[in-house]
Amino acid sequence: MNPPGRDLASPAMMKNVGHLDRAGRGLLAIALLVAAWMAPLSLLPRVGIAATGTYFALTMLFGSCLGYRMIGLSTCPRTLR
Repeated sequence: MNPPGRDLASPAMMKNVGHLDRAGRGLLAIALLVAAWMAPLSLLPRVGIAATGTYFALTMLFGSCLGYRMIGLSTCPRTLR
């Protein structure tokens, strides 16, 4: 149960990936996953490429990037107050 006055959204899951960034991540994820599937490489590099593609796909789907959070970056549009 949340204490009174606390928002239900966790700061760790706040969105920090904007629309254009999400589209780019989606295209990059598809390219990396296809490359991992089709590349004539040994297993270890293909797993690394697939893991990177999966990370980009998940950050695109959830709209939150751990790397951006660590450096305090957000590509979401600013809201005017």
